[in-house]
Amino acid sequence: MTMEASPTMLPTLLSNQTTESCEPVDNTVENLLFGLYYIIVFLLALNGNSLALWIFSRQRGVSSPANVFLMHLAVADLSYVIILPLRATYHLTGGHWPFGEVPCRVAGFLFYVNMYASLYFLACVAGDRYLAVVHAVSSLKVRHARFAHITSFALWALVIVAMAPLLVTQQTIEANGSTVCLQLYREKASRRALVSLIVAFMPPFLATLSCYLLIVNSLRRGLRMEPVLKMRALRTICLVMLIYVLCFLPYHVSRATFILGYGHPDLSCQTQRGLALANRLTSSLTCLNGALDPLVYLFGAEKFRGTVQRLLCKDKSGGSAATSGDLKGTHESSLSAKSEF
Repeated sequence: MTMEASPTMLPTLLSNQTTESCEPVDNTVENLLFGLYYIIVFLLALNGNSLALWIFSRQRGVSSPANVFLMHLAVADLSYVIILPLRATYHLTGGHWPFGEVPCRVAGFLFYVNMYASLYFLACVAGDRYLAVVHAVSSLKVRHARFAHITSFALWALVIVAMAPLLVTQQTIEANGSTVCLQLYREKASRRALVSLIVAFMPPFLATLSCYLLIVNSLRRGLRMEPVLKMRALRTICLVMLIYVLCFLPYHVSRATFILGYGHPDLSCQTQRGLALANRLTSSLTCLNGALDPLVYLFGAEKFRGTVQRLLCKDKSGGSAATSGDLKGTHESSLSAKSEF
């Protein structure tokens, strides 16, 4: 027996069809590419940041504030790297989250903690470099590793408290027979989220941009610094701004556009799907900062760069070029604040 739809049922049926047709559709090819992408980023970020944390932890003597901030940045990256296999599994299983509610909450929490902790630690590095280059003498009283650690722990507390609500709110739904982790793949579009984006992203971005523009201006005006150090400084500035532009800015622009436009009644389903896909693509770019940050350590921390060079020389010469004392910084010279970019 078949049941025909009555005239009174047609609007409801058409409405349901429209709603379903506007739902994001997980494409097999997209899922495969996303899965492989997360695996590659996981391997690069895990190795790079683990090496960085190992080197920073074994350094002897007083660390510079920049090194302290970079060490905390490595911790932030590693805290997010551990969930990338979960994201890869989601895509490789065809858009299904098999891990349950609690891991979804933790994954979303770590996603945002890493992103905003990274933004603020990069801003702290920029601020420290500005003081070291533009106000080299007058800033000596405040540029201490102890103050850098206090600032870092305060930032950790701020970001963790701000993101803690993600740990106590429902984050999974059932859609088309699969479980979806909302906070990672289909984030809610609310005006409150838009305010949070602006408040969380704009201060560190503007602070970093302002500090580096002031540094570039000082270098352009003939600040006394060796040409090789000037070039190293410019490379570091370009790399950090590249991380902002490539990893963080697209996500926040896309997310703001998604929030403002997704629920608009005049948008077609195709446009809504495009906004959802852009949100997913730019979200995946944010984790790329974990693979790029080790390059910041390489250019921005003299002792880190020296240790990596000795490790490479050790591999090529069969271990004669480096000793355990070298790895601890015993033979490293004391560098000025300007040289440690």
